[in-house]
Formats: sequence, structure tokens, C-alpha cells
Amino acid sequence: MEGDELHGSPSDEETGRDSRESGSEAWQRLSAYAYLSAPERLEYVAVMRLFCGTLLADLAAPDVLAKLAQTGGPGAVLEAETLTARLEQLVRWGNLLRSTHTVTATSIAEYQRSRSRYQLSKLGERVQRDADEVLADADAAREVSSELLTLVDRGLGDIAVMVAAPGGADPRQALEKISTLFVQFAEFAESVRDFYAYLGQVLARYDLDGAEYQGFKELLLDYVQAITEDVSFRAPRIAAHLQKIWPHLPALLSSIDAHAAGLGALSEALPETRVQRSRGRQLADWEGLRDWFADTDGHGSQVDQLRDATLRALQSLLANAKRMLRSASGEMSRRKDLLRLAAWFDAAQPDEAHDIAVAAFGLYGARHLGVAPDPDASVPAYVSWWTGPVVDVPVALRERGSRAPRGRAAMVEDHSEQKRRLMEQAREQAAARQAAAAELRSASGRFDQVRLGSAALRLLLELLAAALGNSQLRKEEGDFRLDGAQAGDADLGIRLVAWRTPGRHTLLRSVDGELLVDDLTLAVESASTPTAAEEASA
Repeated sequence: MEGDELHGSPSDEETGRDSRESGSEAWQRLSAYAYLSAPERLEYVAVMRLFCGTLLADLAAPDVLAKLAQTGGPGAVLEAETLTARLEQLVRWGNLLRSTHTVTATSIAEYQRSRSRYQLSKLGERVQRDADEVLADADAAREVSSELLTLVDRGLGDIAVMVAAPGGADPRQALEKISTLFVQFAEFAESVRDFYAYLGQVLARYDLDGAEYQGFKELLLDYVQAITEDVSFRAPRIAAHLQKIWPHLPALLSSIDAHAAGLGALSEALPETRVQRSRGRQLADWEGLRDWFADTDGHGSQVDQLRDATLRALQSLLANAKRMLRSASGEMSRRKDLLRLAAWFDAAQPDEAHDIAVAAFGLYGARHLGVAPDPDASVPAYVSWWTGPVVDVPVALRERGSRAPRGRAAMVEDHSEQKRRLMEQAREQAAARQAAAAELRSASGRFDQVRLGSAALRLLLELLAAALGNSQLRKEEGDFRLDGAQAGDADLGIRLVAWRTPGRHTLLRSVDGELLVDDLTLAVESASTPTAAEEASA
């Protein structure tokens, strides 16, 4: 056990150390992008462009200052001290390296000016190159190089024939074919990604007018459909070529490495040095090519994603068409108008902003505008709109500017189970009242001798209250009497009669307690039995 623990601890420490080292390396690489978001980003970009413009540039601060003055731009106004601070900061971020070249100077002043020389790091060159590409044509619509897909198909077919020939493929010819093939494929895949990114940006708009809609309709129906059909036609052929090449691929790559090792020998001699091989020289490159055209892991290929993206683009185009058709009924998107109004608010002074709000919305003195709240929600008048409850805006209105309902109507809720429970409860209550009525009829005339149940006492008090409400109190021969003090329930078939008897008390006993009724006599009888008054009149 002790031996196991001793062997297990270093492994955990090594794992944690490796993760920390990889995190530190990633942090250092990401720091190379810091100058692109710094407040002085334009000056930094000018300096980096100067270093990227020359191969193996080795420049001192005075050289950089002179070249920036020649090119002009934001870097031309920099002073020597400021430029030196910018160069030192780029060294700390990892974009520049300190040069190790020997400085030859004829004076102390020249040595002080030239003792700090700088050269471009590989990471800094890569970051600046990507930044220049983004600044140059990031928003442009890139044309898809669909003709390269035909060349990829043809190149794979030639390689399949070469590996199937007796004696295998010639390493030199195979290397030429593979290098050309992967350059063509990389260019085609990158153009597809850029074009569909631009297409998604355009289709996200819901304020297309007639001319813009017509242009994008032709783009989707003609250009995108042609790309999708070409890819769908070539993908099975390319997948078939790859299936033929795959069994011979390890031997082919080994023979190419033996023929032209390239920088691969450097990685063997110096294991700590990482080498990025040419595309197509490693099996991972071929796996990426195969996954683009064939579904190998069950998650779909890039060709399938291309079809899905085209379908979503057509659906977005159809949504814009529906919106334009609804414009005749006054439900068209007001995005352009709202953007113009927002620009007015942004450029206006506070007093002018209030006037614009009044003119646009008719809300006098309002600073925060929104959708009307729920009328059932009670919000005090002193609650600020800034901290008050949030109003949910429907998705259709927020994203499409449409108030029309979408989707199928909701199904009618089934209340049969609730109705069954209510009917069962009503039957139980009716049975309990029937039992209470029977108990009262059997106890009539001897209330002080029996103990009533809770339901029977409640029913008796209910009838007594109704009887006293129906009666009239009359004075007769110096005393009072009750006329018509009776109440009944036809459904239960029961009736209560009460008459005044001075000096007599009626005691009602029940499980809930005792009730003493003064100067009253109570009688409970069936509703079909005639009362004493009815018998006298008969």
C-alpha cells in the first residue's frame, strides 16, 4: 500500500504540473493579441506592419522611427522615448524578440541609440498577418472556389491509381500530388466557411427592401444551389477514392518521409522542438479530409452541414418574403426607422432627447421606454422604470417584427378527471346531508336525550336560521307569538317547525358541544307531513 501511494503521488503532481505549463503557454500565446485591443492599437499595428514587411528584420529604435516617418500614418508622430516604450511592451507581449546581433558603433551616442535591436517573433508575425486579413476583407463576400473541388477529385483519383499500381507509388510524384491536393482542398474549405459566414450575417437582417431581397434571392437560388449541387455530386466520388487509398496510406506516408524527411528530422534530433509538417504529410490531415466528405463518427460530415446550412438560408429568405408580403397590411419591419430614431437620440442633448421622445412616442417626461406591462400586475407609481419588473417581449415581435401567431393552436385541456372528482365530492356531500336529515327526523321530540352528529347539528342550525328568518313576531294577549316559523329542504324531504313557548328551554346535544335555545320548541318532521297550522286550516 505504501509503495502504491509513493508511486501515485508523483503522477498526480506531474499531471498538475503539465496542466499548469499548458495553461501558462496558452496565456503567453494569447498575450500576443493584447496590442490589438490596447488604446494605442493603431501605433502598435503600424510598428508590427513595419517589422512584417521585411524578412528577418533586425531594427533598432532609430531605424524604426525613421521608417515610420517615411511611411506616415499614426506611427509617424511618435517620439523616440514613446517608440522605445512601445517596442519594449511588444517584447513583453511576445510579438518582438531582442536581437542578439553584435552592435557596431563609432561613438557612445550611436551605441546608446542602437544597443537595443528588435526582431519579429513567429507568433507576432502570425498574429499581425491574421489581423491584416481581418482588416482588409473581413466583411467582403468571398467567392467559393468550387473549381478546386474538381481538382481535388481528380487528384485523389490519380493517387488511388498510383497506390494500386504494382510496386506502389513513386514517393516524389506522390508528394507532389499530395501537396497540391491539400493546398486546393484547404483553399476550397476556407472559401466555403467565409462565404457561409457572410451569408448568415446578411440573412440575419429583417429590413431588406425590394432590391436587396431580389439580389439575395438570386444569390441563394442560383449561386448557393450550384455550390450545393456540385459538392453533393463530388462528395461520393471523393469518398470512394479515399476508401481505396486508405489501406495503402500508412505505407505511402512512410515512403514519402524516407524520400524527403524535411523538417521531420529536426523533431527527431531535437525532441523539444515542435515542427509543423506540410499538409498531407500526417495521417491526421487525411482524417480531416475524409471527415469533410464522409460521415465516419456518426455526427455527420461537412457536406451534410452544408446542405443543412443551405436549407436554413432558404428558410430565412422565405421568412423575409413573408414579411414583405405582410407589409401591405402595415406589419412591415420598422428597423431602419428605429435605427434612425436611435441615432437622433444618441446625438441629441438631454432636453432635445425629451422633445424627440414626446414627438415619437407621445410619452411626456418619460426617460425609459418599453412594452406595456401586464395589466394584472400591480406596480406602485413610485417604482422607477429602471428597477421595476421586466416586461417579456414575444420572440416573434423581438426577432422578426411580427405580431402574427406562429405554430399550431394549443390543444384543449382535458378536464374530465377534474369533473369526475367534483361529481364524486358532490355525491358524498349529498349522502352526508341525507344521513343528517334522517338523524334529525329520528331525534325529533327528544333532542335533550340524544347526542347529534356534527353534520346533523349543522343542518338543524341551518334550518333554524331559515325558519326564524321566515317568521313574523306578533303581540297577542300581552304576549308574543311566532307565525310561520318553519323552513324545509325539498331535496332532503325534511322540515323544521319552531314555536314560542315562554319558560321552556330546548337543549341540543352534539359531539361538538351543547346549545341551549330559550323559549322555543323545535320539531323536525318529513316535508310530506302537514303542519299543525295546515291541519287547522284543513
